[in-house]
Amino acid sequence: MADQHLSGLVGLFLALVMMSALTVVYVKYDARLKFNQLQKEFREQDRLGVEWGRLQLEQNTWSSNNRIENLARTKLGLQAPTSDQIIYVKVK
Repeated sequence: MADQHLSGLVGLFLALVMMSALTVVYVKYDARLKFNQLQKEFREQDRLGVEWGRLQLEQNTWSSNNRIENLARTKLGLQAPTSDQIIYVKVK
């Protein structure tokens, strides 16, 4: 009877050790997957940062005063007013 009880405990402990080992394997596997995903997201963040910088540079180029003035003169036929065309408004 004592041998049966002892072999039952050994079987229980063996099952618990196996379950614990499988849990460790699963957790390590999951951690590797999450780490790989994190690295992928960091690469995407770097790529988007480079693209953001490029887009800001492009925006600055397209909105520069010289470019806007050149477009106003060539496409719209606008020109800077002369001093006698300027009207000053006095605000109370």
